[in-house]
This record gives sequence, C-alpha cells and structure tokens, in this order.
Amino acid sequence: MRLSTLTLLPLLAQVFAQERPQGASSERFNYQSDVARLRKIVIESLYSHRDVFLRELVSNANDAIEKWRVVSLSGGIVDHNPLNITLKLVPGENDRPGKLIITDTGIGMTPEELTKNLGTLAKSGTSEFLAKAEAEKGKNKDDAANLIGQFGLGFYSSFLVADEVYVSSLAPPTKENPNPVQHVFYSASDAQEFDVYPDPRGKTLDRGTEITLILKDDAKEFLEEQKIRELIMKHSAFSTAYPIYLWATKSEEVPLQPGDEGYVDPEAAKAEVKEEEPKEKSEDVDEDEVVIEDAPKKEEEPVPETPKTKTITFNDWDHLNNQPPIWMKDPKTVTEQEMNEFYMATFKDHNHPIAYHHFKGDTGSGTSFRALIFIPPDLPKDYWASPKPTTDSIRLFVKRVFITNDLGEAALPKWISWLRAIIDADDLPLNVSRETLQTTKFMAQAKAVVIKRFIQLMTRLAAEQPHKYDRMMKQGYGPILKLGAIDSAKDRTKLMRVIKFDSNLRKGITLDEYVEKRKKGQEQVFFLAGAGEDPETLAKSVHVEKLSARGYEVLFLTDPMDEMLFQALKTWKEYRIQDVAKDGLQFGDEEEAEEKKFIEEQTEEYKPLITFLKDLTKDVVTDVVVSTRLISSPCAIVADTFGYSGNMQKIMSAQHHRDDNHQAMVTEWAKKQRKLEINPSSPLIAGMLAKVKVLDDVAEGEEKDKELQDELNEIANILVDGALVRSGFAVPDSIQFFDRVDRVLRRSLGVSETAKADVTVKPAPDQEESEEKIEEAKEKRAKSLPDMDAPEDLSNVIVTDDLPFDPSKAVDIEIDDHGSGKVGLVQDTPTGAEWDDDSHK
Repeated sequence: MRLSTLTLLPLLAQVFAQERPQGASSERFNYQSDVARLRKIVIESLYSHRDVFLRELVSNANDAIEKWRVVSLSGGIVDHNPLNITLKLVPGENDRPGKLIITDTGIGMTPEELTKNLGTLAKSGTSEFLAKAEAEKGKNKDDAANLIGQFGLGFYSSFLVADEVYVSSLAPPTKENPNPVQHVFYSASDAQEFDVYPDPRGKTLDRGTEITLILKDDAKEFLEEQKIRELIMKHSAFSTAYPIYLWATKSEEVPLQPGDEGYVDPEAAKAEVKEEEPKEKSEDVDEDEVVIEDAPKKEEEPVPETPKTKTITFNDWDHLNNQPPIWMKDPKTVTEQEMNEFYMATFKDHNHPIAYHHFKGDTGSGTSFRALIFIPPDLPKDYWASPKPTTDSIRLFVKRVFITNDLGEAALPKWISWLRAIIDADDLPLNVSRETLQTTKFMAQAKAVVIKRFIQLMTRLAAEQPHKYDRMMKQGYGPILKLGAIDSAKDRTKLMRVIKFDSNLRKGITLDEYVEKRKKGQEQVFFLAGAGEDPETLAKSVHVEKLSARGYEVLFLTDPMDEMLFQALKTWKEYRIQDVAKDGLQFGDEEEAEEKKFIEEQTEEYKPLITFLKDLTKDVVTDVVVSTRLISSPCAIVADTFGYSGNMQKIMSAQHHRDDNHQAMVTEWAKKQRKLEINPSSPLIAGMLAKVKVLDDVAEGEEKDKELQDELNEIANILVDGALVRSGFAVPDSIQFFDRVDRVLRRSLGVSETAKADVTVKPAPDQEESEEKIEEAKEKRAKSLPDMDAPEDLSNVIVTDDLPFDPSKAVDIEIDDHGSGKVGLVQDTPTGAEWDDDSHK
C-alpha cells in the first residue's frame, strides 16, 4: 500500500523553520580550540571526496539507534516506536538554499549532551587524531580520507556540504528528567561559536535526532534522489542493521476514474444484443428432403477491453536498504566490486581488501553463523606498538542485528587481531552482552572457525593467486604469520605450510618444497639466521661455504622472530631443524668411521696450535676443535646446541631486557656456550701451527721467544676476533681489537708502532672567564662614547653589530675604506637621509 508505511515511521515535521525566533532564550558557546582546528581541517582538505559526509551521518544515526536499543533492553523499556533512519530532500525556493534532513529514532540528546558532543571533543584520542590529520593534510589525501570516521568525529563532515547545520534532538524520558524538551544545536560553517536553544517548533520528534543541512550552492547535487540512492548503496546499504528510508517521488499507472478526460462507462459501452426473429419455411422445400444443418457455432467470448490508465506522481517512503545483508547472500551472486565497496564502507578504509572469504560456519555446539573475513590492504600503524590485541576487529551480529564490536577477552588473539570480520549468529539471544560472550563457548568456537578459514584462505592465495600473496608479504604480513606459528601450537603446522623463505638456491619456498628437493641421505633442514641481513650477505657466511659448495640448500631467516620460530618448531615432518651456525651439523652422507679417523688425525697434528689457542681464548670459547664445515675460511665460532647463536645474542642485546638473577645467570651461561673450529686446510692455520711449533721448540729450562710469543698472541687474537665478527658475534673489546689491527697496519707500512699523532688542540673557553671578558669589552666601548641625551628622531642613527646601541648614547658613525671608524655626536640630518657610498657615512 502506497502510504501505509507512514504509519510505521515518525512523520517529519512540515515546518522546517528551526531558526531561533528573535527574543527567544538561547545559550551561545565558543567552540573548543581543538574543534575549531578539526573543522578547519575537514573543510579545507581532510576528505578527498566530500560525499562521504552522508556515510558518516548515517553511521552516527545507526550508532544512536543501537545505543537506544541496548539501553531499552537493559532497562526493561518497552518501546513500540520503529527504529529507523529517514532522509528527506527539500529543494530551495525563492532563492532560498535547499535542505537535506536526516532523522533517526535513536537515543537522542539533552541540551547538555548537544553542547558536549558537538561543541567539544573528548580528550581521549583528540591529540592523536589532530596530529595525524595535520600530518596527512599535506600528503596523500586518500590516506587522510577516513581519519574522522576512525575517530568517531563524523558529524563535522557536515560542513563539507553545508553552510549551516541545525541539529534538533529529544532525549528519552528519565527519572531525573521525565519531560525532556526538544532542543536545537545551530552552527555556521565559518562560525567560531554555536547556539543551543529550545526548538521553536515544539516537540516534532518522539525521540531521536534530526539533522538539517542548509546546503551550499555547489552542493545542490545532494538534492537529487538518484545521487542519494547511489551514496547509500555505496556506503551504507549493508553497514547498518536498521532500515533507511528516503522521502521519494514515485510514479504509478492507475485506471481512469469518473471525471477524468477519456473515461468511458463500461456499462454504457456494451453493445445491445438484438434477438433474431425465426425464419418462415419456404414453400418450395420438399418436406421429405433431408435437410443438413450446420452445427451451431460456439459464441466467442468477448475480449475484455483494457481499461485506460493515467500516470500519477506522489511522494512516499522508499526503503533503500531492503536487500538482505551482503553476508546473507549466496557468495556466488556477490561480485568482487560489491564486496570491496562493502568492506570500504563498513570498516572505513579507502583501499580495497587484499582478499576476503565468505562462508557459513558451525561452532560444533549447535550454533551456526555466517561470516565474512577480510585481509586489510595494510596493517594498523600501531600494530607492533602494543603487546595487547585490538578488541574491535570482529563485528558481531545476531539474526542480522548488530550486537557489538568490542569483544574484550573474547577477541581474536594478538597475531591475527588485525583481521576484519563480520559474524552473524543465528541462535544467540538478541540481548547478549560482551560479558555473556566471555562466559559462553560461542566466541571461542567461532574464533577457532575464523582462524581455520583464514589459514585456508592463505593456502589458496599462495597456491592460486601468488601475486596477492606476494603483496601481503610486501605489506608486512610475513612476520605476522610467523608470530601466529610461534603463538599458536595448534595452528603452527598449518601456518608453516604457507610461510615462505629464501635460500641459497631459490627464492620464496615453503618447508614442504625444501624437503621435496633435499639431497640423498639428508636428514636435517638447514637454516642460517641473520636478522636484518639480506640473503646475498648470508650466502657469504663462513657457516654455509661447504654446504653451498656441495649443493645443499640452506634457508635464510632474515626476520627477527625467525630463529625463535624454528626453535619452537624443532622438526618438520621427520626431519630435524638444524642451525648451521651451531654444533650438530650433519650432511647425511658421512662415513662415520672415516670421518672419526680424519678428525683424530688432524687433532693430533694440530695439537700444539689447539693447546695454544685454548689457553689464549679460554674467556671467549669453551673449546677449540678441528672443523669439518669449512673450506677456505681459517676458522669460525660455532655455538653449542643449547647456546645462543650470534643472531640470537644480537636480538637479546637489542631488547635491553633486565632478567632476574637466575635468568641472567642462564643467559650468561648460554652466551658462552660456543667453540672455535679451525680449518686444517687453511694456509693461515698451517702457518700458525708452524710458528707455534717454533715457539715450543725450546730446550728444557729455557724460556720461550718473548717477541715471537707476543706476535703469535696478537695474530691469534685478531684471528679469533675476526672469527667472532664473521660468525655474527660481537668482539669482547672493539677498541682493543682495532688497536691490534692498527699495529699490524703500521708494521705492514713500515710506520713506527710508537709514533704518536699530534693531539694538540685549542681548549674550549671557560664559561665564567668568557663572560668577564665580554663585560670588560662593553665597559671599554661605553667609555669611548659621549654622554648625551638621546635625540627625538633616531631615524638617522646608523647601528653596526660591532658597537652596542644605547638610545641614551646615540652616535654618528663614520667608517673608512680600511674598516676603521670614528664615533661622533648625532647631527641634525634630514629625515630619510641615505647612506653615502663615497664618504661611507
């Protein structure tokens, strides 16, 4: 029925004169300084497209209705009024501007709340918002386009399209205020103040808020019904659970009525049916002749005449969001463009999501739900700043009614708290609260389903849409997946199947792909960690030189959390995870007896050098052994199986973490669990062995060569310090290390080791002495000036930086070509006299 919907909606008042009558009481307030700054930013440049004002105002109306729904449910209030949002377009007449009126049946506001909510800003988050808004103001406008929506300050976007704004509001009755009075908030776009006064129209609302925008001359497009329909469908059709109505002009074909031109009375139009007289028999007809008569024809039913119609035009409420929410539709019928626009409008993002997943779920305990999950184009900028997860990433609906987006302890875990999701449960009570959710199994079970579906989405992206997967990794999602694998033992294996690493042979491979290409007999997954390093640098490490030379693949871990992830993983399938910078490396094709024999022989041959190095490095390493992992490098520092690698030590040092006494002892012990491996094939090591043998080749009772001893100590220290650096560790004393290098360089260049650089420098002046000298200079100059009264006209006085200026001692200064000058009394020169280049006066 055309007009029956009006009975379900509060009628908008026919009078739009909300202006305060002259002489009526009104309170005028100045805007808070932050509000003035905010409005200026909005009007000038914050939004890249001003049509988002409608999205913000509708979103605020939805929040107001939702707040009233919660208040009424918790307070046991029975409310028969409909919950809806209405839009009405009022074209301008007689040179008056047009109006756009947005009304909601939400919580409404008292005059005090109008002042507080619209004229001031809450301190929480204000400074952060303004700082971000100012920062984005001169940059990419698209990046700044949604800041207001994110901070809940969307009302001020009204001034993008309106010269003036009237906000009429009526709060619900309370014990303290059983008869609330409807008030108006008024402000102009360029005003520094606002007014709050009783609505001169009286009570036109049952409850709620009506915003009247007096549109600017260049905003007349927002009086077009089609424009408003497009904006609602784009931004708000599926982001509010409450109906949105537009007072629209409609056309309809109806039959002509009596009195209308061209109307014909159906009864009068019927043709008269005359009865046909019976025919007399012909005399010539033989009675015995057989008469054959045609069978009687059936009378054709008259075709009813199509009634004539006319077109009528009328106004009626048009339900703009009467389609079911997008998550209730069949995923096959929803286009990617529709899903992108829904995401952007709902989560106030100006970019499309990287990917999304639309599915039905079941918690396993009888509660089914529909859900949408979105991977945002970027991580939140403050994601890594706090160890706590955000609690507003999921929007929970029950039977298409929005419940909450603050799930508290029931929210997603930190590693995936950035995910944007819609969950619509079928079987929860409508008055479910956040506290109730925390004590039920629903959210825990629903979270598990969402995480499972997210991992499935990632698996599909990696396999079918690698360009989207690569985009995610470039946007910083790689460490997020690794954090999830560390944090969630339950999902670790599934996540590891989609996490990719570079290696010395390939780029972007998973552990499954690594295992598929392993060498014959290989029973370890080799990796080398170097936080912040690039794969090319890690490929030059001493720890991988033999592995690379033999064709083994080594994974390069360049994220800070990679090594912790592999420590938590321990094995992949039946293959042990092996850090090639630690003890325990096995190629898989070693002949145990042959290798043991080789090590014993080399250890015996290099025993003098090993003994020498053990004594020298006892504070740096726990042991010195012959290496089987080196080819060309003379030596390397290798961490024990339970010790800290050089990469881990760097990470721990960067954290500046103060452990308790017990933990500090464990940490210090783990740092020292490392050994020095020497390469018997290195000419440098062989040369050192020869020198040590010469040093040890002394008769019993004789002293060793002191000069050779010092030389070997210095060479060994440089060698060990170099091995520490090349193996990713820090040297114990960097100053001492470079002093040794300096001495070696001097000897190689023939420079005396005792030669000193000229260290004579000019000392900095003492502060007190300097001030005294300045005062003495001032006094000396002051005495050279004549004591006289200041002239009335000082415009002809020339002042230089070299002389102090005192109005009581005005002077005339003359400077010659050599820079010297003389001081004299001010002469009576005409005002406006100019500098004379010839006389330098």
